[in-house]
Amino acid sequence: MFIPPKSDVSIKELFQNEMVLRHFISAVLAIRPEDIRTIRLKNTFLRRRYRKQKQGILDILSEMNDHSKINIELQVKHYAYWDRRQLFYLSKLYTEDMRIGEDYALLKKCVSISILDFNLTNRNEYHHAYRLRDKHGYEFSDMLEIHTLELKKKLKETAEMDELEEWIRFFQADCEEDLDMIKTKNPGILEAIKEVKEMSLSRRMRIRYEAHLKQVRDEKAWKTYERAEARKEGLAEGRSQIIRNMINQKVPDEDIIRLSGCSEKELQEIKG
Repeated sequence: MFIPPKSDVSIKELFQNEMVLRHFISAVLAIRPEDIRTIRLKNTFLRRRYRKQKQGILDILSEMNDHSKINIELQVKHYAYWDRRQLFYLSKLYTEDMRIGEDYALLKKCVSISILDFNLTNRNEYHHAYRLRDKHGYEFSDMLEIHTLELKKKLKETAEMDELEEWIRFFQADCEEDLDMIKTKNPGILEAIKEVKEMSLSRRMRIRYEAHLKQVRDEKAWKTYERAEARKEGLAEGRSQIIRNMINQKVPDEDIIRLSGCSEKELQEIKG
């Protein structure tokens, strides 16, 4: 069984490897790997300050040597209000460590990197970086930064790919042959390819991946059932309202039964 790199199970295991994480962050943020001296993985559950406050859950949260915080997440489908959801988690991440009475100077730069298995924009570019700027392009602050990688976008047909394009090709892999076709000298990607191949051979990881697939299938089946039941209820309620309207208009009972398809008993129940 091949465990694709863009699966939730795979990506969390991959970024436990410091070399993989270091080189991926380097490619996305366009900084040298050697400039990232240390990376520390943190707890991925954001603390709630109030009982009714929505808890933030992040996929991969790392803290750099300059104390900036980076959240990496994988999204396989487009959710409604995805942009607002992204801002919600990023703002919680930004204020998470702030205590009452502390100085604003203690706030740390927060960067969100989203690997998206769908098209967020209709532009050709697969990588977008968003920061706070005014309408003339002047930057207000670099403390909040959002990066998106859209895996569904077509890569440029060139003889040589840059590092970020190589990472996207890696995450697009659907089989081991796709991994073998990636020609790269990037040590982070080479390490990631080795990790994925080892995961696919690991019985423990196969069991985790199969459990993940079962959960996805079960959730999809449940949502399909819920939609079907809601549609049934909607149709039933719609027909009941039509029958009530005909009753109010003094339509004879036999005509109501013929036109609506209801039974005599159902008609009497609606009449009350």
